[in-house]
Amino acid sequence: MSTTERTEAVREDGVIQSVSGPVVTATDLDARMNDVVYVGEEGLMGEVIEIEGNLTTIQVYEETSGVGPGEPVENTGEPLSVDLGPGLLDTIYDGVQRPLDELEEKMGSAYLDRGVDAPGIDLERSWEFTPTVEVGDEVAPGDVVGEVPETESITHKVLVPPTFEGGEVTAVEAGEFTVEEVVVELSSGEEITMHQEWPVRKARPANEKETPTIPLVSGQRILDGLFPIAKGGTAAIPGPFGSGKTVTQHQLAKWADADIVVYVGCGERGNEMTEVIEDFPELEDPKTGKPLMSRTCLIANTSNMPVAARESCIYTGITIAEYFRDMGYDVALMADSTSRWAEAMREISSRLEEMPGEEGYPAYLAAALSEFYERAGKFNLIGGGEGSISVIGAVSPPGGDFSEPVTQNTLRIVKTFWALDADLAERRHFPSINWDESYSLYRQQLDPWYRENVAEEYPEIRQWGIDTLDEEGELQEIVQLVGKDALPEDQQLTLEVARYLREAWLQQNAFHDVDTYCEPEKTYRMLLAIKTFNDEAFAALDAGVPIEEIQDVDAAPRLNRMGTAEEWTEFIDELEADLETQIRELY
Repeated sequence: MSTTERTEAVREDGVIQSVSGPVVTATDLDARMNDVVYVGEEGLMGEVIEIEGNLTTIQVYEETSGVGPGEPVENTGEPLSVDLGPGLLDTIYDGVQRPLDELEEKMGSAYLDRGVDAPGIDLERSWEFTPTVEVGDEVAPGDVVGEVPETESITHKVLVPPTFEGGEVTAVEAGEFTVEEVVVELSSGEEITMHQEWPVRKARPANEKETPTIPLVSGQRILDGLFPIAKGGTAAIPGPFGSGKTVTQHQLAKWADADIVVYVGCGERGNEMTEVIEDFPELEDPKTGKPLMSRTCLIANTSNMPVAARESCIYTGITIAEYFRDMGYDVALMADSTSRWAEAMREISSRLEEMPGEEGYPAYLAAALSEFYERAGKFNLIGGGEGSISVIGAVSPPGGDFSEPVTQNTLRIVKTFWALDADLAERRHFPSINWDESYSLYRQQLDPWYRENVAEEYPEIRQWGIDTLDEEGELQEIVQLVGKDALPEDQQLTLEVARYLREAWLQQNAFHDVDTYCEPEKTYRMLLAIKTFNDEAFAALDAGVPIEEIQDVDAAPRLNRMGTAEEWTEFIDELEADLETQIRELY
C-alpha cells in the first residue's frame, strides 16, 4: 500500500451495499482486482477480491462490526503492497505490515482502534548511506548502488528497483538520508531512493532457480542427521496439538544458519505469539552475540485477529523474504501455520459462495499452496550473485489426521517432511519427529557437502542409523507378541543399539544450554560413537560373550550424556576408547 497520505491516495467513488463478516459488497466502485480500498466511515483497510458488473466484493483486514450499508468506500487504485527499505528488521508487524510498536505508541495502549494505519518503515528516520557506485557507472535493475548499516548484524543493500530501466549514474551522494530522499540519479531520468514498494501477491523477479546443494544447518540432530533441508528448500512440519510444532520452529528460527529470519505467526494462539514477541528481543544471536531480532522480522497475526489479514500475512512475509534474497542473503521463512491460512481462505471462499472443494476448502487450495511454496528456492539474481529463501511451514491437521487436504496438498509440494507424533510427545521424546514417517528428498544432493565438510563416510554412517531404526520397528512388532526375551541375542542387541540411537542421538533438549544446538560435526561424532558400541558389541557377541555382560559395561550409559557434554570432542574420544577397551576385555 502506498505510504503517501491517505487523503492524496484515495478518491471516494463507491458505497457499501452489504456486509458479511470480513466480506463487504460495494456498488459504483471504480476498481480493479486486488486494489486496496478503505471501507466505511472509519476507513477500514480492505482488498478487492471479486468484481461482477457493478458489484465489487472486498475482503476487509479489520473487524467490521458496526459497519453498515450506505457508508463510503474509497479506492487507492493500487494493489496490496509492502514497504521495503531499511527498518524492516528488528520490527514486529501485523498481517498487512503495520508496525505494532508504532501503532501502540500512536494509540497509547496495546489495544488498537480500527482504521489506524502507519507506513511499514519509518519515513522520517535518517540512515547513513554509503554509495557503492560512482558517477558514470552503468547500473541495471537489481544492482546494488549503496549500503546502509540497518542493524548490528545486517548491512542493508540499496538496490535499483526491478521495475526501473537502469542507465548511467549521473549523480550520487553519501550521507544521511530518509528513505524517501533521492540518493542516486540515472541518465534515464529515474531517481533511486532507499524505499521500494512491491505487490505482495506478485513474486519479485529473479533470473533462474538453481538446484540447492548446501544444507540449512538447524542444529537439531534429527533434522540435520536424518532429514536435512537445503538452503532454498521447502519443508513441512505437520503435527497435532501439543506435539511441538512451534518449539521446533522457534529452534529453527534461532539456530538455522540463515542470514535473515522472517517469522510469520499465522492464526496461532495469542499466548504463543506473545511468547515469541517477548522472547525474541531478549534472545542472543549465537552467531554474532548481538540480539537475534537484529536479523529477524516478525509478522504477528493471531487467531483472534481479523480473518482476512491472516490470509494476507503469508504473502507479506514471503515478499519481505524475497527483498532480502535480492540482496544476496540466505533467508529462512517460518510460517506457523499454513493450516490457519487455509482456514482463512475457506471462510472467505464460503462467504463468496464459491464452489467448495474437499472438506469445504476452496477448489484452488492446492494452487494457492503451490504458489506460496514456489517462491522459495536458490536463485541467480537479476543483479548478479545468488540468494535463497528456505520456507518451513507448520501444518496443524485436525486431530493429527495427515490425510486431510492441507497436509496432503502440502506434501505434494515440499521436499522435506518432518512428521510430528503425539505418541512420542506423550512419552516426552522431543523433538517428537517420527523417523518412520518423515523423509527428505534433499539427501542425495546434499551428500557431497556432508562428505566434504563433515566426514567422507557420513552418508554411509547415517544410512546405518536409518537401517537400525527400521529394523527396530520390525522387531518391536514381534516383541509385542512374544516378548523381548524370546528374541535371539543378536536381535536383542539390535534393540539395545536402537534404544541408544533414540535416547542419546534423536532426543534433544531445546532448553539445555549445551544440547539446544548441535553442530553437524557433533551430530556425526555422536552417531559414530553409537556405531562404535554397535560394532564392538556384535564382535563380542560373535566371540560368545553373553548379551547381559555387554549391556552392563560401565561406558555404555555415558552415550546418553554426549549431547549435554560441554567439551564434547574430548568426551566422545574418551567414551569411544572406553567402549572399545571395556567390551574387548570381555573376551
